[in-house]
Amino acid sequence: MFGLTKRLGIDLGTANSVVWLAGTGVVLNEPTVVAVTTDDGRVVAVGNEAKEMLGRTPGNIMASRPMRDGVIADYRITEAMLSHFIDRAVGRNRIFKPEVMICVPTGASQVERRAVIDATLAAGAKVAYLIEEPLAAAIGAKIPIAQASGHMIVDMGGGSTEAAVISLGGVVVHKSARVAGNKLDEAIANYVKKNFNLIIGERMAEAIKITIGDAVEHNPKPSELSDKRGKPAAAGSEPSIHTMEVRGRDAITGLPRIIQLTRAEVTAAIAPVLHLVINAIKSVLEETPPELAADIIDKGIVMAGGTSLLRNFDKLVTQMTGVPAHIADEPLLCVVRGTGVAIENIELYKRSISKK
Repeated sequence: MFGLTKRLGIDLGTANSVVWLAGTGVVLNEPTVVAVTTDDGRVVAVGNEAKEMLGRTPGNIMASRPMRDGVIADYRITEAMLSHFIDRAVGRNRIFKPEVMICVPTGASQVERRAVIDATLAAGAKVAYLIEEPLAAAIGAKIPIAQASGHMIVDMGGGSTEAAVISLGGVVVHKSARVAGNKLDEAIANYVKKNFNLIIGERMAEAIKITIGDAVEHNPKPSELSDKRGKPAAAGSEPSIHTMEVRGRDAITGLPRIIQLTRAEVTAAIAPVLHLVINAIKSVLEETPPELAADIIDKGIVMAGGTSLLRNFDKLVTQMTGVPAHIADEPLLCVVRGTGVAIENIELYKRSISKK
């Protein structure tokens, strides 16, 4: 379909990285975690295997996230991880280097953008393209971005929240807030430590967010309060779980301990972080030209990214802004799908991308 050179679209996220192979679709979706040896820096594991090691490694191995707040925090490890992803997607024994498109936050500096390009080329790409995350998310959410009409997209990943108004194939107004899913996990861990003297790891904090996290305070009926521990309910639906067993280490005695955490407590813990996200959305709406603002009121705000799946987050956005918000289909894959569509139709989107 594209000759002998393969084309890849990569959503290099703080929490998860997803790879799209042109003509095929998503070929890889793994956590952005790398485990390396501390003495010689050799990569031991990448993705799911490395995530299993978080907080559980011996002294000579370190599992870490090389991306922070949506940009590269550790260049060398990011390069090794990209090389691993490219090998997995197109095969290690390749004659022709692939063309790779990677998305970057709109608020990324020139230095941060340069680091992404350099790491991609060093990892084995023939050409590296950059596309801005909100634009990729809008394409992936099937928003007709080329029209002379305003569309608002809010992409919330693990490290950053991108809020942007798009018209005529370009970003008109944008705000990039370096708060998203990881900051919610941190807020939960800090709340548990402060109120229960219990130290929990990031995997437990994430499990709490997914299982009983809720953006809107909800008073359960007595019939709902039974302490069930089944699977978390689907996003947007009222879950039957209102309390969760949390295991960690007592901050005073140092011994393992179990506590019960309620959904209302989690809502209180994450509220300050959610308000920072809401403020970024509000500031974009405040700066939007009147004609485009009228379009957005009609069409609503489209929410993408993994953090948009937090229960009732769309309701909170609607309450706080007065603009209807709805979650895109498959929000986790919007950015990579948009990146994939852009690299498959490079001529169509060449105005919106930068190349090296």
